[in-house]
Amino acid sequence: MTDEAITAAAEADPDNPPLTDEELARGLFAQALGIPVATLRDWEQGRIAPDPALRALMKLVLDDPGRAVRVSAA
Repeated sequence: MTDEAITAAAEADPDNPPLTDEELARGLFAQALGIPVATLRDWEQGRIAPDPALRALMKLVLDDPGRAVRVSAA
């Protein structure tokens, strides 16, 4: 399938729409931290709080997200 056909099929499927820019960014951030997206969502919604070490890691990721993704992929 072409990229256009894949996008059209995803957009036509109400149970599997393409990711929004916000969802994609959340996924990349979670990947950079090495955590599940569900954990990040729990932090955002105040269900749980990250420990101090993870807070420091998040600050590093926010300061240079590109580097964080490259390092986590290594």
